[in-house]
Amino acid sequence: MTQENDASKDTPKAQEKNLRKTALQAVGVVVLMGSLAWASVPFYDWFCRVTGFGGVTNVAEEGSDVILDQTIKVRFDASKERDMPWEFTPMQREMEIRIGETGLAFYEAYNPTDRPVAGTASYNVTPYEAGAFFSKIACFCFEEQVLQPGERVEMPVTFFVDPELVDDRDAKYTKVITLGYTFYEIDLPEELALDASAPVTETTN
Repeated sequence: MTQENDASKDTPKAQEKNLRKTALQAVGVVVLMGSLAWASVPFYDWFCRVTGFGGVTNVAEEGSDVILDQTIKVRFDASKERDMPWEFTPMQREMEIRIGETGLAFYEAYNPTDRPVAGTASYNVTPYEAGAFFSKIACFCFEEQVLQPGERVEMPVTFFVDPELVDDRDAKYTKVITLGYTFYEIDLPEELALDASAPVTETTN
């Protein structure tokens, strides 16, 4: 008798209520997961910049107040995304500087195509534990770059290695730091894209 009463409670209205509850829970999970995914990108970027995880470097407004007698080698690497048409190379393969001293290096980029090409550079430092102690004061990677057809440019990066590196449990053993950049092609700024797509009109004298 009890089983029949329990079964009778499972009415269409109750079933509909349960379905709505389940649907709302599912929507809530989707929204939560989407929010976490959206937030994970800036959070991961912040985490990498604070900890140096993944070889992400720091940004400084000015050089170090402390310069040590101890030196360190900095090597420079360059690569491109597969479809990036530029030529992109470091103008020096390595330099030796004192820890805390401000260094200046240059990369060269050349656009061999007959069209304007825009690019942006991602970067990292190896070994990863040194990333938290490698600080950039100015860098071409902070902005999008646009090269006109046949244009060749020298792009500077100003940096220093934080003296706190020598007191870090892991990073203090670092003898060589490699700074690497990878250039990716991006869409042209709207005004340049419009100029590039505009038909060429011939003028007559």
